Amino acid sequence: MTGLTTIPVDKETRDRLKTFGLKGETYDDIINRMMEQIEYEKFMERLYRRLEEKDKFIPLAEV
Repeated sequence: MTGLTTIPVDKETRDRLKTFGLKGETYDDIINRMMEQIEYEKFMERLYRRLEEKDKFIPLAEV
């Protein structure tokens, strides 16, 4: 890590964040992993929306 900063959060928030961590992960690792997952989910949502707009996507429930 190059530059570190302090982000104030409630102890409850810190404790919740800790539950998402894997052994050996820093808070920075946990937050970055969560952000990557969110970015992936947003990408997939855009992809599905595009497919729906082109009428090429059929939800599994409709198959």
